[in-house]
Amino acid sequence: MDRNWLKQYLPGVPADIDPDSYASLRDIFEEACAANGHSPAFTNMGATLTYAQLDELSRAFAAWLQHKSGLVAGDRVALMMPNTLQYPIALFGVLRAGMVVVNTNPLYTARELEHQLKDSGAKAIVIVENFMHVLQQVLPRTDLKKVLVTRIGDLLGVPRGFIVNFVLKYLRKQIPEWKMPGASTFKSALGGGLGLKLDRVPLGPQDIAFLQYTGGTTGVAKAAILTHRNMVANVLQADAWITPALKNRTAGIVITALPLYHIFSLTANCLLFVRLGAHSILITNPRDFPAFVAELKKYKFFFISGVNTLFNALLHTPGFDSVNFSELRITLGGGMAVQSVVAERWKKVTGNVLTQAWGLTETSPAACINPMGLDFNGSIGLPIPSTDISIRDDDGKEVPVNAVGEICVFGPQVMRGYWNRPDETEKVMFGDWLRTGDIGRINADGFVFIEDRKKDMILVSGFNVYPNEIESVAAAHPGVLEVAAVAQPDENSGEVVALFVVKKHPNLTAEALIAYCRTELTGYKVPRHVYFRSELPKTNVGKILRRALRDELRAATPAAAAAPPA
Repeated sequence: MDRNWLKQYLPGVPADIDPDSYASLRDIFEEACAANGHSPAFTNMGATLTYAQLDELSRAFAAWLQHKSGLVAGDRVALMMPNTLQYPIALFGVLRAGMVVVNTNPLYTARELEHQLKDSGAKAIVIVENFMHVLQQVLPRTDLKKVLVTRIGDLLGVPRGFIVNFVLKYLRKQIPEWKMPGASTFKSALGGGLGLKLDRVPLGPQDIAFLQYTGGTTGVAKAAILTHRNMVANVLQADAWITPALKNRTAGIVITALPLYHIFSLTANCLLFVRLGAHSILITNPRDFPAFVAELKKYKFFFISGVNTLFNALLHTPGFDSVNFSELRITLGGGMAVQSVVAERWKKVTGNVLTQAWGLTETSPAACINPMGLDFNGSIGLPIPSTDISIRDDDGKEVPVNAVGEICVFGPQVMRGYWNRPDETEKVMFGDWLRTGDIGRINADGFVFIEDRKKDMILVSGFNVYPNEIESVAAAHPGVLEVAAVAQPDENSGEVVALFVVKKHPNLTAEALIAYCRTELTGYKVPRHVYFRSELPKTNVGKILRRALRDELRAATPAAAAAPPA
Protein backbone atom coordinates (compact mmCIF):
# COMPACT_ATOMS: atom_id res chain seq x y z
CA MET A 1 0.00 0.00 0.00
CA ASP A 2 1.23 3.49 -0.90
CA ARG A 3 1.20 5.33 2.42
CA ASN A 4 1.44 8.73 0.77
CA TRP A 5 -0.01 10.36 3.88
CA LEU A 6 3.35 9.91 5.63
CA LYS A 7 4.70 12.82 3.57
CA GLN A 8 2.25 15.11 5.37
CA TYR A 9 3.34 14.10 8.89
CA LEU A 10 4.77 16.85 11.05
CA PRO A 11 8.49 16.54 11.87
CA GLY A 12 8.96 14.16 14.77
CA VAL A 13 5.81 12.10 14.20
CA PRO A 14 6.89 8.49 13.51
CA ALA A 15 5.44 6.29 10.78
CA ASP A 16 4.89 3.53 13.33
CA ILE A 17 4.67 2.95 17.07
CA ASP A 18 5.47 -0.19 19.05
CA PRO A 19 2.19 -1.44 20.57
CA ASP A 20 4.12 -4.07 22.50
CA SER A 21 6.33 -1.63 24.40
CA TYR A 22 3.91 -1.99 27.34
CA ALA A 23 2.28 -5.27 28.31
CA SER A 24 -0.89 -3.56 29.52
CA LEU A 25 -2.57 -0.31 30.52
CA ARG A 26 -1.63 -1.19 34.10
CA ASP A 27 2.03 -0.67 33.24
CA ILE A 28 1.34 2.74 31.65
CA PHE A 29 -0.71 3.82 34.66
CA GLU A 30 1.78 2.70 37.30
CA GLU A 31 4.65 4.32 35.41
CA ALA A 32 2.71 7.62 35.29
CA CYS A 33 1.90 7.53 39.01
CA ALA A 34 5.53 6.86 39.92
CA ALA A 35 6.72 9.70 37.67
CA ASN A 36 4.22 12.34 38.78
CA GLY A 37 3.78 11.68 42.49
CA HIS A 38 2.09 14.62 44.18
CA SER A 39 1.23 16.48 40.97
CA PRO A 40 -2.52 16.97 40.44
CA ALA A 41 -4.17 14.27 38.32
CA PHE A 42 -7.92 14.99 38.44
CA THR A 43 -9.97 17.89 39.77
CA ASN A 44 -13.75 17.91 40.14
CA MET A 45 -15.86 20.64 41.73
CA GLY A 46 -12.79 22.12 43.41
CA ALA A 47 -11.46 18.86 44.91
CA THR A 48 -8.21 17.38 43.57
CA LEU A 49 -6.64 13.92 43.47
CA THR A 50 -2.88 13.75 43.02
CA TYR A 51 -1.23 10.93 41.12
CA ALA A 52 -0.03 9.50 44.44
CA GLN A 53 -3.59 9.52 45.83
CA LEU A 54 -4.96 8.02 42.62
CA ASP A 55 -2.33 5.28 42.89
CA GLU A 56 -3.22 4.56 46.53
CA LEU A 57 -7.01 4.57 46.11
CA SER A 58 -7.07 2.57 42.87
CA ARG A 59 -4.69 0.06 44.49
CA ALA A 60 -7.08 -0.21 47.45
CA PHE A 61 -10.07 -0.80 45.19
CA ALA A 62 -8.16 -3.38 43.16
CA ALA A 63 -7.19 -5.22 46.35
CA TRP A 64 -10.81 -5.15 47.56
CA LEU A 65 -11.96 -6.59 44.24
CA GLN A 66 -9.40 -9.37 44.49
CA HIS A 67 -9.99 -10.35 48.11
CA LYS A 68 -13.45 -9.18 49.21
CA SER A 69 -15.75 -9.11 46.18
CA GLY A 70 -15.80 -12.80 45.26
CA LEU A 71 -14.68 -11.90 41.74
CA VAL A 72 -11.69 -13.28 39.88
CA ALA A 73 -9.38 -11.99 37.15
CA GLY A 74 -11.26 -11.66 33.86
CA ASP A 75 -14.62 -10.91 35.49
CA ARG A 76 -16.49 -7.89 34.19
CA VAL A 77 -17.16 -4.81 36.35
CA ALA A 78 -19.65 -2.17 35.18
CA LEU A 79 -18.99 1.52 35.87
CA MET A 80 -22.11 3.69 35.73
CA MET A 81 -21.30 7.28 36.61
CA PRO A 82 -20.67 10.71 35.09
CA ASN A 83 -17.33 12.54 35.33
CA THR A 84 -16.47 12.39 39.04
CA LEU A 85 -13.31 11.57 40.97
CA GLN A 86 -14.72 8.11 41.61
CA TYR A 87 -14.48 7.19 37.93
CA PRO A 88 -10.68 7.14 37.44
CA ILE A 89 -10.24 5.40 40.81
CA ALA A 90 -12.69 2.67 39.84
CA LEU A 91 -11.38 2.45 36.27
CA PHE A 92 -7.75 1.88 37.20
CA GLY A 93 -8.72 -0.28 40.16
CA VAL A 94 -10.60 -2.68 37.90
CA LEU A 95 -7.72 -2.83 35.41
CA ARG A 96 -5.10 -3.35 38.13
CA ALA A 97 -7.16 -6.22 39.54
CA GLY A 98 -6.93 -7.94 36.15
CA MET A 99 -10.63 -7.49 35.50
CA VAL A 100 -12.58 -6.01 32.57
CA VAL A 101 -14.24 -2.58 32.55
CA VAL A 102 -17.78 -2.36 31.17
CA ASN A 103 -18.49 1.34 30.69
CA THR A 104 -22.18 2.05 31.18
CA ASN A 105 -24.12 5.18 30.25
CA PRO A 106 -25.78 6.58 33.42
CA LEU A 107 -28.75 7.74 31.33
CA TYR A 108 -29.68 4.24 30.22
CA THR A 109 -33.27 3.16 30.57
CA ALA A 110 -34.01 -0.01 32.52
CA ARG A 111 -34.28 -1.98 29.27
CA GLU A 112 -30.92 -0.74 27.97
CA LEU A 113 -29.20 -1.33 31.31
CA GLU A 114 -30.57 -4.84 31.63
CA HIS A 115 -29.35 -5.74 28.16
CA GLN A 116 -25.83 -4.49 28.78
CA LEU A 117 -25.45 -6.12 32.21
CA LYS A 118 -26.79 -9.46 30.98
CA ASP A 119 -24.89 -9.39 27.69
CA SER A 120 -21.56 -8.58 29.37
CA GLY A 121 -22.14 -10.94 32.30
CA ALA A 122 -21.02 -8.19 34.68
CA LYS A 123 -20.49 -9.47 38.23
CA ALA A 124 -20.17 -6.09 39.97
CA ILE A 125 -21.17 -2.48 39.38
CA VAL A 126 -20.04 0.88 40.73
CA ILE A 127 -22.98 3.24 40.33
CA VAL A 128 -23.87 6.80 41.30
CA GLU A 129 -26.86 6.90 43.63
CA ASN A 130 -28.87 9.07 41.22
CA PHE A 131 -29.40 5.98 39.02
CA MET A 132 -29.98 3.30 41.65
CA HIS A 133 -33.74 3.33 40.99
CA VAL A 134 -33.04 2.13 37.43
CA LEU A 135 -30.72 -0.65 38.58
CA GLN A 136 -33.30 -1.70 41.15
CA GLN A 137 -35.75 -2.53 38.36
CA VAL A 138 -33.41 -4.99 36.64
CA LEU A 139 -31.11 -6.35 39.36
CA PRO A 140 -32.88 -9.74 39.82
CA ARG A 141 -32.41 -10.54 36.13
CA THR A 142 -28.65 -9.91 36.09
CA ASP A 143 -25.54 -11.79 37.29
CA LEU A 144 -24.45 -8.98 39.60
CA LYS A 145 -22.92 -10.18 42.88
CA LYS A 146 -21.81 -6.80 44.20
CA VAL A 147 -23.42 -3.37 43.97
CA LEU A 148 -21.27 -0.45 45.12
CA VAL A 149 -23.11 2.85 45.37
CA THR A 150 -21.51 6.28 45.52
CA ARG A 151 -22.82 9.83 45.72
CA ILE A 152 -21.59 12.71 43.57
CA GLY A 153 -20.04 14.51 46.52
CA ASP A 154 -18.52 11.55 48.35
CA LEU A 155 -14.89 12.35 47.48
CA LEU A 156 -15.13 16.14 47.50
CA GLY A 157 -14.12 16.53 51.15
CA VAL A 158 -15.80 18.39 54.01
CA PRO A 159 -17.93 20.46 53.87
CA ARG A 160 -18.08 20.61 50.05
CA GLY A 161 -19.11 16.98 49.60
CA PHE A 162 -21.84 17.15 52.24
CA ILE A 163 -23.28 20.30 50.67
CA VAL A 164 -23.29 18.83 47.14
CA ASN A 165 -25.02 15.63 48.30
CA PHE A 166 -27.57 17.58 50.37
CA VAL A 167 -28.44 19.92 47.49
CA LEU A 168 -28.84 17.10 44.97
CA LYS A 169 -31.07 15.01 47.24
CA TYR A 170 -33.17 17.51 49.14
CA LEU A 171 -33.18 20.74 47.15
CA ARG A 172 -32.91 19.64 43.52
CA LYS A 173 -34.54 16.27 44.28
CA GLN A 174 -32.38 14.52 41.67
CA ILE A 175 -32.07 11.26 43.59
CA PRO A 176 -35.21 9.10 43.32
CA GLU A 177 -36.01 6.72 46.16
CA TRP A 178 -34.47 3.26 45.94
CA LYS A 179 -34.12 0.20 48.11
CA MET A 180 -31.53 -2.52 47.59
CA PRO A 181 -30.60 -4.79 50.49
CA GLY A 182 -27.04 -5.97 50.18
CA ALA A 183 -25.73 -2.91 48.37
CA SER A 184 -22.64 -1.35 49.93
CA THR A 185 -20.78 1.88 49.38
CA PHE A 186 -17.81 2.54 47.16
CA LYS A 187 -16.17 4.42 50.05
CA SER A 188 -16.42 1.33 52.26
CA ALA A 189 -14.73 -0.74 49.55
CA LEU A 190 -11.89 1.77 49.35
CA GLY A 191 -11.53 1.74 53.13
CA GLY A 192 -11.65 -2.05 53.24
CA GLY A 193 -8.98 -2.36 50.57
CA LEU A 194 -6.41 0.01 52.06
CA GLY A 195 -4.93 -2.65 54.34
CA LEU A 196 -5.04 -5.47 51.80
CA LYS A 197 -2.26 -6.70 49.55
CA LEU A 198 -2.72 -6.24 45.83
CA ASP A 199 -1.74 -9.40 43.99
CA ARG A 200 0.01 -8.73 40.70
CA VAL A 201 -2.00 -10.97 38.42
CA PRO A 202 -0.63 -11.87 34.99
CA LEU A 203 -1.86 -9.27 32.51
CA GLY A 204 -0.79 -9.23 28.88
CA PRO A 205 -1.49 -7.57 25.53
CA GLN A 206 -4.25 -9.98 24.49
CA ASP A 207 -6.19 -9.76 27.74
CA ILE A 208 -9.44 -7.82 27.50
CA ALA A 209 -9.38 -4.33 29.01
CA PHE A 210 -12.84 -3.07 28.00
CA LEU A 211 -16.15 -4.27 26.71
CA GLN A 212 -17.18 -1.01 25.09
CA TYR A 213 -20.78 -0.97 23.87
CA THR A 214 -21.74 0.53 20.53
CA GLY A 215 -24.18 0.13 17.66
CA GLY A 216 -27.39 0.75 19.54
CA THR A 217 -28.65 2.75 16.57
CA THR A 218 -29.10 -0.46 14.59
CA GLY A 219 -30.80 -2.91 16.90
CA VAL A 220 -29.41 -3.95 20.27
CA ALA A 221 -26.08 -2.57 21.42
CA LYS A 222 -23.05 -4.84 21.03
CA ALA A 223 -19.70 -4.72 22.79
CA ALA A 224 -16.42 -4.14 21.01
CA ILE A 225 -13.72 -6.31 22.60
CA LEU A 226 -10.84 -3.91 23.24
CA THR A 227 -7.68 -5.60 24.48
CA HIS A 228 -4.88 -4.02 26.48
CA ARG A 229 -2.82 -4.03 23.27
CA ASN A 230 -5.59 -2.19 21.39
CA MET A 231 -5.75 0.53 24.03
CA VAL A 232 -1.99 0.79 24.61
CA ALA A 233 -1.53 1.18 20.86
CA ASN A 234 -4.06 4.00 20.60
CA VAL A 235 -2.56 5.83 23.58
CA LEU A 236 0.90 5.63 22.01
CA GLN A 237 -0.44 6.64 18.59
CA ALA A 238 -2.16 9.72 20.03
CA ASP A 239 0.91 10.54 22.12
CA ALA A 240 3.15 10.43 19.04
CA TRP A 241 0.70 12.59 17.10
CA ILE A 242 0.34 15.46 19.58
CA THR A 243 3.94 15.59 20.82
CA PRO A 244 4.96 18.29 18.27
CA ALA A 245 2.18 20.53 19.61
CA LEU A 246 3.61 20.31 23.13
CA LYS A 247 6.86 21.92 21.92
CA ASN A 248 8.91 20.15 24.59
CA ARG A 249 6.59 21.42 27.30
CA THR A 250 5.07 19.16 29.86
CA ALA A 251 1.35 18.59 29.51
CA GLY A 252 -0.69 21.10 31.48
CA ILE A 253 -4.38 21.38 32.21
CA VAL A 254 -6.89 19.32 30.25
CA ILE A 255 -10.62 20.06 30.10
CA THR A 256 -12.64 16.84 30.23
CA ALA A 257 -16.26 17.63 29.45
CA LEU A 258 -17.19 14.57 27.39
CA PRO A 259 -18.10 11.64 29.66
CA LEU A 260 -15.19 9.34 30.46
CA TYR A 261 -17.36 6.28 29.90
CA HIS A 262 -17.43 7.23 26.20
CA ILE A 263 -14.55 5.86 24.14
CA PHE A 264 -13.50 9.29 22.78
CA SER A 265 -13.00 10.84 26.20
CA LEU A 266 -11.74 7.60 27.75
CA THR A 267 -8.73 7.42 25.43
CA ALA A 268 -8.20 11.02 24.29
CA ASN A 269 -8.60 12.58 27.72
CA CYS A 270 -8.15 10.01 30.47
CA LEU A 271 -5.67 7.39 29.30
CA LEU A 272 -3.52 9.61 27.08
CA PHE A 273 -3.13 12.45 29.53
CA VAL A 274 -2.55 10.22 32.53
CA ARG A 275 0.43 8.88 30.59
CA LEU A 276 1.57 12.47 29.97
CA GLY A 277 1.12 13.48 33.60
CA ALA A 278 -1.51 16.11 32.82
CA HIS A 279 -4.03 17.66 35.20
CA SER A 280 -7.59 16.88 34.04
CA ILE A 281 -10.55 19.04 35.05
CA LEU A 282 -13.65 16.85 35.16
CA ILE A 283 -16.89 18.55 34.14
CA THR A 284 -19.75 16.56 35.67
CA ASN A 285 -22.58 18.32 33.83
CA PRO A 286 -21.35 19.90 30.59
CA ARG A 287 -24.93 20.64 29.53
CA ASP A 288 -25.04 23.44 32.12
CA PHE A 289 -23.14 25.78 29.83
CA PRO A 290 -23.13 28.89 32.06
CA ALA A 291 -21.57 26.80 34.87
CA PHE A 292 -19.22 25.15 32.35
CA VAL A 293 -17.96 28.53 31.15
CA ALA A 294 -17.56 29.70 34.75
CA GLU A 295 -15.36 26.64 35.38
CA LEU A 296 -13.30 27.30 32.25
CA LYS A 297 -12.52 30.80 33.54
CA LYS A 298 -10.69 29.31 36.53
CA TYR A 299 -7.97 27.65 34.48
CA LYS A 300 -5.38 28.27 31.79
CA PHE A 301 -5.92 25.01 29.90
CA PHE A 302 -3.93 23.69 26.98
CA PHE A 303 -6.30 20.97 25.70
CA ILE A 304 -10.04 20.58 25.26
CA SER A 305 -11.94 17.91 23.34
CA GLY A 306 -15.55 17.80 22.27
CA VAL A 307 -18.12 17.31 19.56
CA ASN A 308 -19.40 19.95 17.14
CA THR A 309 -22.56 20.64 19.16
CA LEU A 310 -20.55 21.25 22.35
CA PHE A 311 -18.20 23.72 20.67
CA ASN A 312 -21.16 25.46 19.02
CA ALA A 313 -23.00 25.76 22.34
CA LEU A 314 -19.92 27.16 24.09
CA LEU A 315 -19.51 29.77 21.37
CA HIS A 316 -23.09 30.88 21.99
CA THR A 317 -22.75 31.00 25.80
CA PRO A 318 -22.32 34.51 27.26
CA GLY A 319 -18.89 35.01 28.75
CA PHE A 320 -17.10 32.33 26.73
CA ASP A 321 -15.25 34.94 24.70
CA SER A 322 -13.65 36.26 27.91
CA VAL A 323 -12.12 32.89 28.89
CA ASN A 324 -8.30 32.95 29.03
CA PHE A 325 -7.12 31.00 25.98
CA SER A 326 -3.46 32.00 26.23
CA GLU A 327 -2.31 28.42 26.97
CA LEU A 328 -4.70 26.61 24.60
CA ARG A 329 -2.67 24.50 22.17
CA ILE A 330 -5.02 21.71 21.09
CA THR A 331 -8.76 21.64 20.44
CA LEU A 332 -9.79 18.19 19.31
CA GLY A 333 -13.14 17.59 17.62
CA GLY A 334 -14.62 14.17 16.91
CA GLY A 335 -17.69 12.00 17.37
CA MET A 336 -19.49 13.78 14.53
CA ALA A 337 -18.55 16.05 11.64
CA VAL A 338 -17.12 19.41 12.63
CA GLN A 339 -18.90 22.12 10.65
CA SER A 340 -16.69 24.69 8.96
CA VAL A 341 -18.67 27.60 10.36
CA VAL A 342 -18.11 26.30 13.91
CA ALA A 343 -14.39 25.77 13.22
CA GLU A 344 -14.08 29.31 11.88
CA ARG A 345 -15.88 30.83 14.86
CA TRP A 346 -13.81 28.74 17.28
CA LYS A 347 -10.51 29.96 15.83
CA LYS A 348 -11.72 33.57 15.78
CA VAL A 349 -12.73 33.48 19.46
CA THR A 350 -9.98 31.27 20.92
CA GLY A 351 -7.10 31.80 18.49
CA ASN A 352 -6.75 28.01 18.30
CA VAL A 353 -7.45 25.66 15.40
CA LEU A 354 -10.29 23.20 15.91
CA THR A 355 -8.54 19.98 14.84
CA GLN A 356 -10.86 17.36 13.44
CA ALA A 357 -10.23 13.68 14.22
CA TRP A 358 -12.10 10.49 13.39
CA GLY A 359 -12.47 7.01 14.73
CA LEU A 360 -14.89 4.47 16.11
CA THR A 361 -15.42 2.47 19.26
CA GLU A 362 -14.06 -0.44 17.24
CA THR A 363 -10.75 1.41 16.72
CA SER A 364 -10.16 2.38 20.36
CA PRO A 365 -11.11 5.03 18.90
CA ALA A 366 -8.59 7.13 16.91
CA ALA A 367 -7.80 6.22 13.30
CA CYS A 368 -7.30 9.61 11.58
CA ILE A 369 -6.31 13.01 12.98
CA ASN A 370 -5.36 16.23 11.26
CA PRO A 371 -1.82 17.50 11.89
CA MET A 372 -1.73 19.72 14.95
CA GLY A 373 -2.00 23.40 14.05
CA LEU A 374 -3.08 22.83 10.45
CA ASP A 375 -5.96 25.13 9.52
CA PHE A 376 -9.37 23.46 9.28
CA ASN A 377 -9.68 21.86 5.86
CA GLY A 378 -12.85 19.79 6.15
CA SER A 379 -10.95 16.51 6.22
CA ILE A 380 -10.84 14.05 9.11
CA GLY A 381 -7.07 14.08 8.80
CA LEU A 382 -4.36 11.55 8.04
CA PRO A 383 -4.09 7.94 9.15
CA ILE A 384 -2.16 8.01 12.42
CA PRO A 385 1.06 5.98 12.96
CA SER A 386 0.81 2.22 12.36
CA THR A 387 -2.58 2.72 10.69
CA ASP A 388 -3.61 2.01 7.11
CA ILE A 389 -6.77 3.34 5.48
CA SER A 390 -8.29 1.84 2.34
CA ILE A 391 -11.38 2.99 0.45
CA ARG A 392 -13.34 0.00 -0.88
CA ASP A 393 -16.39 -0.46 -3.09
CA ASP A 394 -19.30 -2.76 -2.26
CA ASP A 395 -17.36 -5.72 -3.67
CA GLY A 396 -14.40 -5.04 -1.39
CA LYS A 397 -12.15 -3.71 -4.15
CA GLU A 398 -9.97 -0.66 -3.52
CA VAL A 399 -11.10 2.43 -5.44
CA PRO A 400 -8.86 5.11 -7.04
CA VAL A 401 -7.72 8.35 -5.38
CA ASN A 402 -10.66 10.69 -4.63
CA ALA A 403 -13.23 8.01 -5.49
CA VAL A 404 -15.92 7.51 -2.85
CA GLY A 405 -16.35 4.21 -1.03
CA GLU A 406 -16.41 2.60 2.40
CA ILE A 407 -13.55 3.55 4.72
CA CYS A 408 -11.68 0.46 5.96
CA VAL A 409 -9.07 0.48 8.72
CA PHE A 410 -6.09 -1.70 9.58
CA GLY A 411 -3.95 -1.20 12.67
CA PRO A 412 -3.12 -2.43 16.17
CA GLN A 413 -6.00 -0.41 17.63
CA VAL A 414 -8.67 -2.38 15.71
CA MET A 415 -10.83 -4.44 18.05
CA ARG A 416 -10.65 -8.21 18.36
CA GLY A 417 -14.35 -8.48 17.47
CA TYR A 418 -17.76 -8.16 19.08
CA TRP A 419 -18.42 -9.89 22.40
CA ASN A 420 -20.42 -13.09 21.85
CA ARG A 421 -21.40 -11.86 18.36
CA PRO A 422 -19.44 -13.90 15.78
CA ASP A 423 -22.10 -13.13 13.16
CA GLU A 424 -21.77 -9.37 13.69
CA THR A 425 -17.97 -9.66 13.75
CA GLU A 426 -17.98 -11.42 10.41
CA LYS A 427 -20.01 -8.60 8.86
CA VAL A 428 -17.41 -5.95 9.64
CA MET A 429 -14.07 -7.78 9.59
CA PHE A 430 -12.20 -9.14 6.58
CA GLY A 431 -8.94 -10.53 7.84
CA ASP A 432 -7.57 -7.89 10.20
CA TRP A 433 -9.31 -5.07 8.32
CA LEU A 434 -12.40 -3.32 9.70
CA ARG A 435 -15.27 -2.15 7.52
CA THR A 436 -16.35 1.04 9.28
CA GLY A 437 -19.69 1.75 7.64
CA ASP A 438 -18.46 5.29 6.94
CA ILE A 439 -18.38 6.57 3.38
CA GLY A 440 -15.42 8.68 2.32
CA ARG A 441 -12.44 9.24 0.05
CA ILE A 442 -8.67 9.88 0.20
CA ASN A 443 -7.10 12.67 -1.82
CA ALA A 444 -3.69 12.56 -3.49
CA ASP A 445 -1.97 13.92 -0.36
CA GLY A 446 -3.42 11.22 1.87
CA PHE A 447 -6.04 13.33 3.64
CA VAL A 448 -9.24 11.41 4.32
CA PHE A 449 -12.63 13.04 3.76
CA ILE A 450 -15.74 11.51 5.23
CA GLU A 451 -19.03 11.90 3.44
CA ASP A 452 -21.36 10.19 5.90
CA ARG A 453 -22.54 7.00 7.51
CA LYS A 454 -23.94 4.49 5.02
CA LYS A 455 -27.21 4.33 6.89
CA ASP A 456 -27.57 8.14 6.98
CA MET A 457 -27.17 8.63 3.24
CA ILE A 458 -30.20 10.09 1.47
CA LEU A 459 -31.11 8.67 -1.95
CA VAL A 460 -32.87 11.31 -4.08
CA SER A 461 -33.97 9.95 -7.47
CA GLY A 462 -30.95 7.65 -7.51
CA PHE A 463 -28.48 10.35 -6.46
CA ASN A 464 -26.52 10.01 -3.22
CA VAL A 465 -26.93 12.97 -0.87
CA TYR A 466 -24.76 13.18 2.24
CA PRO A 467 -26.31 14.91 5.28
CA ASN A 468 -22.97 16.35 6.43
CA GLU A 469 -22.77 18.50 3.31
CA ILE A 470 -26.34 19.77 3.66
CA GLU A 471 -25.91 20.50 7.36
CA SER A 472 -22.67 22.37 6.75
CA VAL A 473 -24.40 24.66 4.25
CA ALA A 474 -27.50 25.22 6.42
CA ALA A 475 -25.42 25.84 9.56
CA ALA A 476 -23.72 28.77 7.83
CA HIS A 477 -27.04 30.65 7.70
CA PRO A 478 -26.92 33.32 10.44
CA GLY A 479 -30.39 32.34 11.66
CA VAL A 480 -29.50 28.71 12.37
CA LEU A 481 -28.22 27.47 15.74
CA GLU A 482 -28.36 23.69 15.17
CA VAL A 483 -29.44 21.60 12.20
CA ALA A 484 -29.87 17.99 11.16
CA ALA A 485 -30.54 16.71 7.64
CA VAL A 486 -32.39 13.42 7.19
CA ALA A 487 -34.26 11.49 4.53
CA GLN A 488 -38.01 12.00 4.23
CA PRO A 489 -40.02 9.52 2.14
CA ASP A 490 -41.36 11.01 -1.08
CA GLU A 491 -43.68 9.40 -3.60
CA ASN A 492 -41.98 11.05 -6.57
CA SER A 493 -38.24 10.76 -5.85
CA GLY A 494 -38.18 8.04 -3.21
CA GLU A 495 -36.57 10.32 -0.65
CA VAL A 496 -36.02 14.04 -0.28
CA VAL A 497 -33.93 16.09 2.13
CA ALA A 498 -35.66 17.32 5.28
CA LEU A 499 -34.09 19.72 7.76
CA PHE A 500 -34.74 19.86 11.49
CA VAL A 501 -33.62 23.24 12.77
CA VAL A 502 -33.14 25.05 16.08
CA LYS A 503 -33.36 28.78 15.37
CA LYS A 504 -30.78 31.31 16.45
CA HIS A 505 -33.04 34.14 15.31
CA PRO A 506 -36.82 33.83 15.81
CA ASN A 507 -37.66 35.46 12.47
CA LEU A 508 -36.03 32.71 10.40
CA THR A 509 -38.51 31.10 7.99
CA ALA A 510 -38.43 27.80 6.17
CA GLU A 511 -38.70 29.59 2.84
CA ALA A 512 -35.69 31.79 3.58
CA LEU A 513 -33.56 28.83 4.65
CA ILE A 514 -34.48 26.77 1.60
CA ALA A 515 -33.72 29.75 -0.66
CA TYR A 516 -30.32 30.12 1.01
CA CYS A 517 -29.52 26.44 0.50
CA ARG A 518 -30.53 26.72 -3.15
CA THR A 519 -27.67 29.19 -3.72
CA GLU A 520 -25.12 26.67 -2.42
CA LEU A 521 -26.49 23.27 -3.46
CA THR A 522 -27.45 21.58 -6.69
CA GLY A 523 -31.16 21.03 -7.18
CA TYR A 524 -31.64 17.48 -5.87
CA LYS A 525 -29.67 18.31 -2.68
CA VAL A 526 -31.84 21.30 -1.74
CA PRO A 527 -34.04 20.60 1.31
CA ARG A 528 -37.72 20.18 0.48
CA HIS A 529 -38.99 20.41 4.06
CA VAL A 530 -37.91 22.34 7.15
CA TYR A 531 -39.14 21.53 10.64
CA PHE A 532 -38.35 23.89 13.49
CA ARG A 533 -37.71 22.47 16.97
CA SER A 534 -36.76 23.96 20.32
CA GLU A 535 -34.06 21.28 20.61
CA LEU A 536 -32.73 18.27 18.70
CA PRO A 537 -32.35 14.77 20.14
CA LYS A 538 -28.74 13.96 21.04
CA THR A 539 -26.60 11.12 22.33
CA ASN A 540 -24.89 11.24 25.70
CA VAL A 541 -21.92 13.10 24.17
CA GLY A 542 -24.06 15.58 22.25
CA LYS A 543 -24.06 13.97 18.82
CA ILE A 544 -27.34 14.72 17.04
CA LEU A 545 -29.49 11.61 16.63
CA ARG A 546 -30.47 11.70 12.99
CA ARG A 547 -31.96 8.24 13.40
CA ALA A 548 -34.62 9.47 15.84
CA LEU A 549 -35.61 12.26 13.44
CA ARG A 550 -35.62 9.93 10.46
CA ASP A 551 -37.79 7.43 12.32
CA GLU A 552 -40.17 10.23 13.26
CA LEU A 553 -40.70 11.09 9.59
CA ARG A 554 -41.04 7.48 8.50
CA ALA A 555 -43.60 6.80 11.21
CA ALA A 556 -45.69 9.76 10.12
CA THR A 557 -48.79 9.20 8.01
CA PRO A 558 -48.52 10.12 4.33
CA ALA A 559 -50.61 13.19 5.04
CA ALA A 560 -48.38 14.30 7.87
CA ALA A 561 -45.22 13.62 5.88
CA ALA A 562 -46.48 15.84 3.09
CA ALA A 563 -47.48 18.66 5.44
CA PRO A 564 -45.91 22.06 4.83
CA PRO A 565 -42.91 23.06 6.97
CA ALA A 566 -43.72 24.18 10.50
